[in-house]
Amino acid sequence: MIDIQLKDTELSVQECNDLVVSDGSGGIAIFVGTIRNQTKGKAVQRLEFESYKPMAISEMRKIAEQAKEKWEAEKIVIHHRVGVLQIREIAVIIAVSTPHRKAAFEACQYCIDTLKETVPIWKKEIFEDGEVWVAAHP
Repeated sequence: MIDIQLKDTELSVQECNDLVVSDGSGGIAIFVGTIRNQTKGKAVQRLEFESYKPMAISEMRKIAEQAKEKWEAEKIVIHHRVGVLQIREIAVIIAVSTPHRKAAFEACQYCIDTLKETVPIWKKEIFEDGEVWVAAHP
């Protein structure tokens, strides 16, 4: 099972965990990416995420399929937010279940690292004195 979502509403760690739990999973790894209050020492007020949705969904699915095959993952969830996010809000959740823990960690790391490199998602960082568009996943 692979569940890919690009949402403009709050992400749920519990929902993602529930989606990947299975009788055969000996390990579940979950990565939660949140909005921090600074970038390079400069105070961040909020972030705005945009994406090219059809391509982003397609790329996230491809990443999940590759991880599922390589690490024999039972289930993979990739949920990413778009829109305006405040400090501490969740921007991305990756959840992976595998028969063994090491594979779960490795597959989860592969998914987030590859997502950051290939998925067309952009963010605008808003500061007190201005804003800047940056690659959300450079």
